[in-house]
Amino acid sequence: MKITQVNIRRTFDEERLKAIISITIDNCLAIHEIKVIQGEARLFVTYKIEIDNEKIENFTELVEKVFSAVMESGRDMV
Repeated sequence: MKITQVNIRRTFDEERLKAIISITIDNCLAIHEIKVIQGEARLFVTYKIEIDNEKIENFTELVEKVFSAVMESGRDMV
């Protein structure tokens, strides 16, 4: 798998949070709301799903299809 596109949605100058980005993998799968964070030695990425009382209460669609063929292929495999 290769990252084929990176979109910088927002940048921050004076915080540990440096940017919020979206990436596309193999021109087929988009992952949104990835946070780029300044660690002590390097940058790292993370994303968050809010969890309350061991249940997912607020689900944000982090991954979406880019081409309908991807969904059709997955449906056919199942």
